Amino acid sequence: MSPIRIISGGQTGADRAALDAALSAGIECGGWCPEGRLAEDGQIAALYPLVELVGGGYRQRTFKNIEDSDGTAISYFDRPRGGTELTLAKCIKLSKPYKLIDASTVAAKQAGEILRIFVANAGVRTLNVAGPRESSAPGTYAFVHQTAMFFIESLKNRA
Repeated sequence: MSPIRIISGGQTGADRAALDAALSAGIECGGWCPEGRLAEDGQIAALYPLVELVGGGYRQRTFKNIEDSDGTAISYFDRPRGGTELTLAKCIKLSKPYKLIDASTVAAKQAGEILRIFVANAGVRTLNVAGPRESSAPGTYAFVHQTAMFFIESLKNRA
């Protein structure tokens, strides 16, 4: 069993980057996705171990992933917008731990260390990873994937 489980909603950008990093590193992953496995680029591939939320869309799957996690990592550029802002608001409303990472001011390696400290201090076993879709914030996938890989590596180095 991996020291942490990474979940997301499977959207392009932050969600997909976190899942790809977890899959490539052999870290347990999953999460909820909208009914029909919807994402901006079509249907989410079956290789992502996501559960369809029957009757649910993007908003509902976002809420379910926050509820099912011990904490949420929220990456963004300059300020949270759209669904990313909604994620932050829901974390606050539910009093769930979260860590904001401004990709416009923090390098991926530093962000990975910030996540390691957050997870350790908040006792996170299931980490929800959130942020913008790739079309609304180009570069999100690359940043979150690198961050997740540095984070996962830091966990392995401390094991």
